[in-house]
Amino acid sequence: MSEVVGAGAPGVDSELPIARLDALSDGVFAIAITLLALELGVEANADQHPLHSILAEWPSYLAFVTSFLTIGVVWMAHSAITSALRAADATIYRLNLLVLLFVSFLPFPTKLVASFAHNDAATRVAVVFYGLALLALIVALTFFSRFAFEQRGLHKDHIDEQTAAAAVDKRPSYLFYVVAIVIGALFPGVGRALYLGIALYLTVPAGTIRRLARG
Repeated sequence: MSEVVGAGAPGVDSELPIARLDALSDGVFAIAITLLALELGVEANADQHPLHSILAEWPSYLAFVTSFLTIGVVWMAHSAITSALRAADATIYRLNLLVLLFVSFLPFPTKLVASFAHNDAATRVAVVFYGLALLALIVALTFFSRFAFEQRGLHKDHIDEQTAAAAVDKRPSYLFYVVAIVIGALFPGVGRALYLGIALYLTVPAGTIRRLARG
């Protein structure tokens, strides 16, 4: 264990098991998605007007779907990257923890977007904050994927450079979120819709969209 946490210590660059990294990551992804659902609810007097109370919570549903799909996309990209590795090292472990930090944090800004949906000033702040949280997650994933790609000695024997590069390219582009944050600062409603649109676009493969369009 000292090899992982002791920066500069002998053996810090030695190989570490990828299975433990995957096990922790899958657990954090699962818990984060579960926490998103736990934030859903209705007002205390919802039994008086149940349908109205349920429909009135549409901002919560929108935020839930956006965050659920975003975490799902990050999990798929993360899985593609780690599946190309036969082992990890201390730096990959640390960068993975950075990814998990923002994954586990995401339920909080998701709740803010839903809670402040009916207050214009608060909505603007919440939407920008939410976008920054999404951006931080994607940037962390980018660092993780790029570093893992460069460690050729840790790749599985049958993984060639092209396959490893394809795994890295599965991560979402942070440029999408930069544009959405800027627009969200001016038009919060549009910003929320863009976050959802990005998540949907990244979740459904382009090839699938083309096949559906052709009927």
